[in-house]
Amino acid sequence: MTFQTADLCDEYDERVRVAAPMGFRSYGGKPAFSGPITTIKAFEDNSLVRTALEGAGEGRVLVVDGGGSMRCAMVGDQLARLGVTNGWRGILVYGCIRDSAAIGEMDIGVMALATHPRKSVKKGIGERDVTVSFGGIAFVPGQHLYADADGILVSDTELA
Repeated sequence: MTFQTADLCDEYDERVRVAAPMGFRSYGGKPAFSGPITTIKAFEDNSLVRTALEGAGEGRVLVVDGGGSMRCAMVGDQLARLGVTNGWRGILVYGCIRDSAAIGEMDIGVMALATHPRKSVKKGIGERDVTVSFGGIAFVPGQHLYADADGILVSDTELA
């Protein structure tokens, strides 16, 4: 699928919500990605991220609300590799990732606020498939996310 978020805004302005610019950077091998949303809400614990990425992605995007933490990574190369293997199109992390060089070589879109070398704890604490909010918009499971160098959009339906 080829799209540009700027073009989607032009064509579907009333149907999209645009995340406020927060400094998200692209780290994955795919600089643009889209798909139906699945969510994880977990603070400095990536256990549920692993569980989600171990399952069939079916072209979905995993949105990880890590509370914007800058103290550890919620996704590393092992989890990104699971995402590639299991058919996920992308991962959006409101927080940090690590192993960015390796992730940059993978066939998956990954966006995050920053990198951090420290791994997260593994206590299994968090929630899955709940509405999460950051960047001034809500990310609702089943809605569609579009992300590229110009921004992050969410729509109730598939646009492109």
